[in-house]
Amino acid sequence: MGINTEREIEANLQIGPTDQGMVRLFIEGSGIEIPMDFDPEEAEEIAEEIRAAAQAARAVSS
Repeated sequence: MGINTEREIEANLQIGPTDQGMVRLFIEGSGIEIPMDFDPEEAEEIAEEIRAAAQAARAVSS
């Protein structure tokens, strides 16, 4: 299994700030909940990685 392995799993993703000054990614699906907290700098790095992946995906699909 890897990033290119497709699965038939549904999940919900919520993203928002916590009352502790962190950024939380909250993943919920199939009876599991995964809260992932990041400091703002880490969250910005993740956002940059997502943008870079989107740009790379566009290049592959065109």
